Amino acid sequence: MSIFSKITILFAISIAIMGMLSIKSNQLSNQNIKNSIENRYIQASKELFDILAKGDMNLLQQSSDELGFDMLEPKQIKLTGGDMIYNVDTSFGSIAIVGIGDLYYLHMKYLDDEVLFFDSSQADNIWQKKLLNYFIIADILILILMFVIIWDMLRPLRGISRGIEVFGSGDYRHRLTFDERKNDEISKVKKQFNLMAQNIDTLITSRRELLCDISHELRTPLARAKLSLAMMDASKHKDILHRSIEQIDNLTNEILHIERLNSNSLQLSLEIVSIDDILLGALSKMFIEEDELEINEHINFTILADSNYIGIALKNLIDNALKYRTRGIVYIDIRENMISVKNFAKPLEKDFSYYTEPFTRDDSGKSGYGLGLNIVKKILDLHGFSLEYRYDNEYIIFNINFHSNIYSEVSCKD
Repeated sequence: MSIFSKITILFAISIAIMGMLSIKSNQLSNQNIKNSIENRYIQASKELFDILAKGDMNLLQQSSDELGFDMLEPKQIKLTGGDMIYNVDTSFGSIAIVGIGDLYYLHMKYLDDEVLFFDSSQADNIWQKKLLNYFIIADILILILMFVIIWDMLRPLRGISRGIEVFGSGDYRHRLTFDERKNDEISKVKKQFNLMAQNIDTLITSRRELLCDISHELRTPLARAKLSLAMMDASKHKDILHRSIEQIDNLTNEILHIERLNSNSLQLSLEIVSIDDILLGALSKMFIEEDELEINEHINFTILADSNYIGIALKNLIDNALKYRTRGIVYIDIRENMISVKNFAKPLEKDFSYYTEPFTRDDSGKSGYGLGLNIVKKILDLHGFSLEYRYDNEYIIFNINFHSNIYSEVSCKD
């Protein structure tokens, strides 16, 4: 859930609570006023009714004033349709308390005399109730204002989030826009992000240019060495030189592959390709003796992939298996949606994820630059495939799992 959704939910809950509080406080206030007025009227009604029964209107007015009541003519207030909350009938008259809106009146009748009393203290109670409601409304308005201010303050976070996402996808030239005149925390974050992005872009550009320059400079002497080597007579030393030059050439290519895979701008050339073609392509790039490798009989199948890069991944797995085996040969097993490379060796000393980082390998005397598994992992991730490791019966086994990406199956025995 986003921070904006959380703020909106909290705001809605706060408004709902304030609304419920307002309703409940109104109900309690109305009930308290009603009970207070009813008690005052009932307590005063006996004294006032006795005076009314005597017919002394001057004394009735005086007593009314002492009680804080206003004595009114019944015709001044229309009692019809009012809320009768108290009613007592006597032999010659009646006493009633009637509510009209938020106000309550004491109505007294004796024979032909009829009088109406109003407790003026109700006005103060009603004003206090309205004042409480005004405070609640003001609180709600402040909450709304706070919500608008917080929303406006956090709104730039959406732009920051989108900008970071674009930058992380490989557009290292993307920058966040902001008002230079502002000096709040979010503007400072944007400034620092742009500075960081500029530094990263500079580093990546410099690294890319350096690797391209190194590759370009290496290819010229390598081409000359290959040409000179081709003119030499066949010998054991020539074969060793040929292998060494090819290793340097392959290392250069691997470094360039790493750069392309890390650039997030690599476009795969996906096509339907058979696993046998991928395997043959991988083996054609290697110098390997027939007695060093055994491929099991299998059913050929096709996948949707970039044959060049999947071939590189498989070549690196086979090359690692040959390089780090302690004895025996390397086995390649092909089963439905999976190809396995198996060699006799000790189990990996560290967690498997350690070996998928660049320039990492076991502390052994074997040659190698620790790029193989890192390239394999990156290529398979780009395709949506997975690399799995297990150690079984003194054999290290690496599996390329093609999941459900198998396109079709073709019967073809090796």
